[in-house]
Amino acid sequence: MIAPARAVNGSVALPGDKSISHRYAMLAAIAEGASELANYAAAADCQSTLGCLRRLGAGVEKSQNAVRITGNGLRGLRHSWRDLDAGNSGTTIRLLSGILAGQSFRSTITGDDSLRKRPMRRVIEPLSAMGAEILSDPGDRAPLKIQGRALHGIEYTLPTPSAQVKSAMLFAGLLAEGATTVREPVQTRDHTELGLEEFGVRVERGDRSITVCGDGVKLLPRNLTVPGDLSSAVFFLAAALLLPGSSIFLHDVGLNPTRTAVLDVLAGMGAPITLGSVRELNGELIGDVSVAYTELEGAEISGAQIAQLIDELPMLAALGPYTERGIEIRDAKELRVKESDRIAALAENLRRTGASVEEFPDGLRVAGRASGKLRGAEIEPHGDHRIAMAFAVAALGAEGPTQILNADCAGVSFPGFFAALEGVVER
Repeated sequence: MIAPARAVNGSVALPGDKSISHRYAMLAAIAEGASELANYAAAADCQSTLGCLRRLGAGVEKSQNAVRITGNGLRGLRHSWRDLDAGNSGTTIRLLSGILAGQSFRSTITGDDSLRKRPMRRVIEPLSAMGAEILSDPGDRAPLKIQGRALHGIEYTLPTPSAQVKSAMLFAGLLAEGATTVREPVQTRDHTELGLEEFGVRVERGDRSITVCGDGVKLLPRNLTVPGDLSSAVFFLAAALLLPGSSIFLHDVGLNPTRTAVLDVLAGMGAPITLGSVRELNGELIGDVSVAYTELEGAEISGAQIAQLIDELPMLAALGPYTERGIEIRDAKELRVKESDRIAALAENLRRTGASVEEFPDGLRVAGRASGKLRGAEIEPHGDHRIAMAFAVAALGAEGPTQILNADCAGVSFPGFFAALEGVVER
């Protein structure tokens, strides 16, 4: 239950970045020796990655603030007699498929009901072109049965921007003969490229192209710190922008330039975003982020912006009724095949709160504050963590209490989200 708030003030300790945590863990599992990853994400998705790596024979030891992973080299993983369970994590199943495609054994990787409905052709096709043997359920759905084979490098242009597919191919390229080059129609998050370099792999970057060579490559163990998760930070920034008299301070947030488009969008809407103590850590930019309440204008989001905002779009859409002009999102058909059909889930729940919404095949238009104040409602997140968290924030400015059904789905990315939100709410 979310009660209306008077203001939101304070600071929040953010969880480790999910995207980076997944990648560091997988790279550590194929490195030669022990790596320690501080501030590894507690998110259920990232715990699914650790569970899969443990079943594949990597040493995984967890402490309160770090994870220690011991790898035995690129081909040091072992066959798991049990199916690998990726849970709800599309990142786990897609990226790990790239590593498994070049091993010497057969693997089956699956997930929960939601994950088994999500499309896998986008990763099966390029890995198959590299020589992988991957069988799927009808409709190119999980579980994926992967018979490890000798791979060869290819040049491949992504038909749709996808950091997950790019990463799967680069991981497979480490195990392939020759060079593997991935070309992107627009740049996506580059945590994989930076992570590879941190683990000692040579990465060549061109104009929206990335190349790795698998001949004789070895990954070195590393001790790394995962930055705070910017995608989680956005919920608290949005909360401060809903209610007069609010301000939020967030420490050591990941500020990778391929991820900060959401800060640019908020600033373009009028938000007084302030950055401080910006510095580099393990190849990633980190820094402090703060914002204070101001009335927002609204935004139109489309085209090349979408690939760099895909995780933040639910919160931006739910912010629409609190802006002057509203929010319009187009060219985001990818939202239809995330943990839920996020376009449909956003439209459904916004209407429940009294917002005026027009739904499109590739996005939606949410009317601004002139259409009236939101009212408390029963929210159905359809098992989607970002829908649950976005409407928990939007509920702070509504009239009357809001009930989030099955709210524990937020633990997929931020297990302590509701306690953290309550910790900065003033009533």
